[in-house]
Amino acid sequence: MGGFRATLLVSAALAVVGGGAAAEDRVLTSPDKTLSITLSDTGGQARYAVSYKGRTLIAPSALGLLLDKGDALSTGLSITGSSTASVDQTYELVVGKTRLVRDHYNELTIDLAEAGPDGRKLRVIARAYDDGVAFRYVLPDQPRLAGVVIRNEETRFEIAGDNRCWALNLGRFGTSHEGEYDPVLASSFREHNLLELPVVCQTPHGATFALAEADLKNYAGLYLTGRGDSGIGLRAKLSPRLEDGAVAVHTRIGTDTMSSWRVVMVGDQPGDLISSNLMTSLNPPTALTDTAWIKPGKAAWDWWNGSIVAGADKPAMDTATMKRFIDFAAEAKLEYMLIDDGWYVGSGQAPKVLPGTDVTRPIPQIDMPGLVAYAAERGVGVMIWVHWKALDDQMDEALATYEKWGVKGIKVDFMDRDDQAMVDYYHRLLTKTGQHRLMLDLHGAYRPTGLVRTYPHYVTQEGVMGAEFNKWSSRITATHNVTLPFTRMLLGPMDYTPGGFRNVTPQAFRSQFILPVVKTTRGQALAMYVVYDSPLSMVSDSPVTYAASPAGLDFISATPTTWDETRVLSGQIGQSIVMARRKGRDWWVGAMTNEEGRTVKVPLAFLGAGAFSADIREDGDAPTELKSAVRVVSASNVLTLKLEPSGGGAIRLTPVN
Repeated sequence: MGGFRATLLVSAALAVVGGGAAAEDRVLTSPDKTLSITLSDTGGQARYAVSYKGRTLIAPSALGLLLDKGDALSTGLSITGSSTASVDQTYELVVGKTRLVRDHYNELTIDLAEAGPDGRKLRVIARAYDDGVAFRYVLPDQPRLAGVVIRNEETRFEIAGDNRCWALNLGRFGTSHEGEYDPVLASSFREHNLLELPVVCQTPHGATFALAEADLKNYAGLYLTGRGDSGIGLRAKLSPRLEDGAVAVHTRIGTDTMSSWRVVMVGDQPGDLISSNLMTSLNPPTALTDTAWIKPGKAAWDWWNGSIVAGADKPAMDTATMKRFIDFAAEAKLEYMLIDDGWYVGSGQAPKVLPGTDVTRPIPQIDMPGLVAYAAERGVGVMIWVHWKALDDQMDEALATYEKWGVKGIKVDFMDRDDQAMVDYYHRLLTKTGQHRLMLDLHGAYRPTGLVRTYPHYVTQEGVMGAEFNKWSSRITATHNVTLPFTRMLLGPMDYTPGGFRNVTPQAFRSQFILPVVKTTRGQALAMYVVYDSPLSMVSDSPVTYAASPAGLDFISATPTTWDETRVLSGQIGQSIVMARRKGRDWWVGAMTNEEGRTVKVPLAFLGAGAFSADIREDGDAPTELKSAVRVVSASNVLTLKLEPSGGGAIRLTPVN
């Protein structure tokens, strides 16, 4: 259950300032007093600023909305009232990197208005946590703005200094949100860039911050672009609607319009942002009263490896082939088998949706009810792929059919948008899959906004350049792999689809669509299952590959996919990472490096009292080799892992007796 364990709410104190009063800053500080966000109306311009430990991270930056016909609700505003609140509560995540989360923040709401009795109104809500700040807009329902459209925001992020940042420049709207987060100086952001979130920056004094968005609903997705002048900073750009590219958000008459949260995550070290639960805390709790049916786990999968099984002359989508994958899942102690594109009438032509497509009718070669029953007899659940548009055309009938068959979840693909209409589709689909007790994996998806708290059956999503790119490119490098935890993964689960066991050196790598290879080591393959967040995780290679080269598969099979506690022990963006995660009393450690080999230290102080058996796996002399050792250790010990170039290592720590 995702309910509250403890709740403490300190009710708001209201302070009202007359519309003609002098400008006055409103300062909101975090519970530990290290972070602050300042809201002001100096010169009639709504602004905010962010500081951390006495140093400015975001200099005074514009707030506001761009409405019909280029009319900005940003200048000529005065603060007319404000209120504050403090919240300290604990909630439980059904799936995630931490089971119990402390939700502790201070909140400030300011009301802004133009002069005169008919002046338009805008509200800004800000929160300060110990690990970040966030603000959102509320456009109150008001006669002068009935049915208004929002074209864009006036929001700016005036970065205080020429920080080194990491960003993914998508370049255009309407993509699958996949690419590299490249290092770039803040002064190099340009107006023609269209930057995916998060944008992560390191300051000269050591602090790291990330710009993100949370709780996206009834609104358009947020991007960032350069300022368009010689200054250092970024400005907001909202995803446009398909039917009118000049409009981002249609408001609804009779109700307030609320933006998603604009988030600034902050930490002393890059790894502090990984441990943060700020993204989920900025989302509302789940309305599901029963979550026992939500079962995280790992899945065998046919698409990445090309549906290659023993005894098959060529790839096939048929019952016999899928049974062999189910047999493999049972033997490897995997919870699921994911059947990908090609199983229903009209499928197999993705991303096209053909006339006559029917997502409720399997092709003659597939006995879906029979496969579900066959899998259940072997303790394996079945999940199935479906194109989003074809599903949208038959959603109620399809979801009811899948539930009747006994399917455990669906993978929905090729949305490739985050305009307001697509955001609405997400919430409609998430609501209905919850009603039909179907877990959900979204591919061709925009990056997470913390919705796993509201919809705990939303077990993973893509929006990441993952292992599938090995099938057609050489872009999946070790540097990319160790950049992802500090960038894309900050926002939530990512279906990277790990498990490639055809490991070669970067020099020997050649892309191939069937039975692809990866240019990272077996040790890094194991580490991904610890380091990468994904309550549903693929074991992507072929049963043939695992049978021929099984070293490490036992470790992957045993690794959990959802955790009670997460700690980042060390790491730098694009260089390396060492992470420890706890499930029950067991601890798991994953370590990954870039193309530079290195030896990393693993201090075990997190273990607490008692002796633990350490099952250690680290790189061998060849990319597919693993060295294994077992030691008895305690919290006073420091282990070392020798990581080969493009390599990694993993440890399981189990209490003795």
